[in-house]
Amino acid sequence: MSEERAPEPSVLAVHAHPDDEALWTGGLLATHTRASVVTCTWAAGTQRVGELERSLEILGAGEPRLLGYADTTPESAPGRPRFRDVPFDMLVERVVEHIRDVKPDIVATYDAYGGYGHQDHILAHRVTLAAVEAAGHDQLYQSAGPAWHPSALYLATLPRTFVEEIWQAVMGMPPDGQTLPGVPDARIGVTLDIRPVGERKWAAIQAHRSEIERGGSMTLLTSLPEHLRNRLLTNEWYLRRD
Repeated sequence: MSEERAPEPSVLAVHAHPDDEALWTGGLLATHTRASVVTCTWAAGTQRVGELERSLEILGAGEPRLLGYADTTPESAPGRPRFRDVPFDMLVERVVEHIRDVKPDIVATYDAYGGYGHQDHILAHRVTLAAVEAAGHDQLYQSAGPAWHPSALYLATLPRTFVEEIWQAVMGMPPDGQTLPGVPDARIGVTLDIRPVGERKWAAIQAHRSEIERGGSMTLLTSLPEHLRNRLLTNEWYLRRD
């Protein structure tokens, strides 16, 4: 008689912008058949949300769940406040609503440095931590649905030795004097081999054409030589909080 297998864990990722779901957690999302994404900025009907829809389709992560706030660009959410200007407690309540609706086993977001120091990423990290804790208390945000407490929190990060290894090849300069992203290797709690889904993650990244054409970090990433890009698509790393 075969032993009954436990159901695969479900995942809810919380990100600041469209494209972060693919860059930071694309492998995690693609390796879980029950995956969802909350995106804090950009409103329905905008170009980048259209790209987000395509990215999530590639990753198998359902339809976008949008908070719909603006980032630093006016066209991101016309008439809506900037994400970083919204009262913190209001942001927490809205993420609690999604946690209680999805009932994920795992919630994922950025590490405390927001991956590389982006203020919207750092705010998304803080909001998500507060929401994960609050979602499990039935005394809080009662209109947001029944209490739900995820089993684990994954914080997307990079091991410091990996950053030091690839920094010059990616950035074109040595890391001297830079505030490097990542954490000491010993702090990494989850190393996810994403090579089986690497092509899907890369396709999801490429779905964000407007960011690639804008001339920022996405442009840099997509211009890298194939061997270096493949090195970046080998693993995802996470701090883990049970």
